[in-house]
Amino acid sequence: MTVSAHSPAPGITVVTVAAPPVNALTAQGWFTLAEAVTNAGRDPETHVVVLRAEGRGFNAGVDIKEIQRDPGHTALIGANEGCAAAFSAVYDCAVPVIAAVQGFCLGGGVGLVGNADVVVASEDATFGLPEVDRGALGAATHLARLVPQHLMRALYYTAETISAKQLHHHGSVYAVVPREELDATALALARRIAAKDPRVIRAAKQAINGIDVQPVHRSYRFEQGFTFQLNLAGVSGTARQQFLDGGEKP
Repeated sequence: MTVSAHSPAPGITVVTVAAPPVNALTAQGWFTLAEAVTNAGRDPETHVVVLRAEGRGFNAGVDIKEIQRDPGHTALIGANEGCAAAFSAVYDCAVPVIAAVQGFCLGGGVGLVGNADVVVASEDATFGLPEVDRGALGAATHLARLVPQHLMRALYYTAETISAKQLHHHGSVYAVVPREELDATALALARRIAAKDPRVIRAAKQAINGIDVQPVHRSYRFEQGFTFQLNLAGVSGTARQQFLDGGEKP
């Protein structure tokens, strides 16, 4: 797995995740991503961050195989702490974060996107939380930032996905474009933001977070508590193994 950062234009830092085959991240992968986003925001030359991924999908969540291989709970704790760190890094980044999403965006991917400032997506992008099917809970906090409350509940309970076009209808996806235009669209938007006075943009990010009605950090950690409960009850391990045995793919 690699997380890289580069600056394609003044004021813009692009953070790219590449974790074949489906961009499911290990515990360390989430921490590495968190560090990359945080460092980008701390760079005074960065006015805006674009978060993107290589491959057929944006993110498939946590690496279930890593958790299942661990006879104890170290990997699970690491994954949960890593996810919390990465989601927080996006939300707390000192500058706006634009998420550029292609293909599937599942589990932890929704956590990243839900905490981003702006979302652009390809026409084939789908978003969903398969947590219920995996014996876990989490990221309802972030899905609730993308869709209305009752739709969030329906998607959560059924583990169904929603398309980028549908999210655009709800106003949470800024633009839906052909996949080949995704990066260019994200960069065009980034350039418009980067052209503003960075002192004002950084202050605006703090101000908008300060008036947010949802305490995203506390809310997500509350959800995670039920994941630990389900693991202690033996429910989660069984669900994860069924998923791995079934060979289901995003």
